[in-house]
Amino acid sequence: MKRRSFVQGAAAATTAAALGVPHLAGFAQQSITLKFHTFMAPLSNVWLTMHKPWMDKVEKDSGGRIKFEGYPAMQLGGTPVQLYDQARDGVVDIVWTLPGNTAGRFPRIEVFELPFMMNNAEATSKAYWEYFQTQCPDEFKETQVLALQVHGPGLFHTTAKAITKASDLKGVKMRGPTRQVTKMLASLGAIPVGMPLPQIPDALSKGTIEGCVIPWEVVPSVKVHELTKFHSEFAAGTPALYTTTFVMAMNKAKYDSLAPDLKKVIDANSGLATSALLGKTQQGNDPIGRKAASDRGNTIHTFSAAEAQEFIKASSAIDEEWVADMDKRGFKGRALLDSARSLIAKHSTRT
Repeated sequence: MKRRSFVQGAAAATTAAALGVPHLAGFAQQSITLKFHTFMAPLSNVWLTMHKPWMDKVEKDSGGRIKFEGYPAMQLGGTPVQLYDQARDGVVDIVWTLPGNTAGRFPRIEVFELPFMMNNAEATSKAYWEYFQTQCPDEFKETQVLALQVHGPGLFHTTAKAITKASDLKGVKMRGPTRQVTKMLASLGAIPVGMPLPQIPDALSKGTIEGCVIPWEVVPSVKVHELTKFHSEFAAGTPALYTTTFVMAMNKAKYDSLAPDLKKVIDANSGLATSALLGKTQQGNDPIGRKAASDRGNTIHTFSAAEAQEFIKASSAIDEEWVADMDKRGFKGRALLDSARSLIAKHSTRT
């Protein structure tokens, strides 16, 4: 008798939920499991200090009604280049990836990847989010954007010789992560080779490349401190060589299907503050990578102010090329560049 009553009660709750009867619908609260996919390694700082804590917080804030299956290192298949489309198409629910993996597809956000734009990832991530909201809200229109961030200052890592001046790059095969960064490397005399991050160790080992540009934070996860001997950085507090933009995006249909209260949980863990936290956390891991190189006895060169100016001058045409490219695409390139710089300056004074 009790069993029959329980079954009848469960059926009533299901029917009530379908009909929208409020006082019974609570018996059948929605819960959901989301698949999170990225190219970062399972032992990387990004996965351990950014992605997992974010998922844990969403699970906690939802009272356990949102759960995650986390898949680092492309464990669900495909390549890093395909991640954004996996979220768009619903192959997975949430991805964290580089828009720059698909060169020129998201052109307006490339402004943050131009040379010597930033030095603080938290401030620049805030600027990136605000720029997206105000200047190009349709840039990622195929997905629900959860967060936008950049990493800390990028620098040179080389196998055969230290880079102490711009001319040292002449003829050196250097990996670059995005279209704008490979353009910058070419302007400095290097031979740019575009490739996703996971391919770096094999390329360095085989001599396909003689160096790469990545931030300190990611060095241990791809063993760059073991595969190179020389590192050349720009002084703290000065404009960085470059940074890379990232997007954490969710399948739109999956987001729209969430119960209103669960949607609020996702929203509360999205946006400007989340973008800033991710950027701050990623740059905060830079000392770990730097220490790994230092502990191995590798040579670390810090450019003087005069040496830095040489790089800035040599790469200065990249900004104008980007502005011209945006104009050709029907966007106001100069206004976009001015907006990005203004927003970085605004958030840098508040961070």
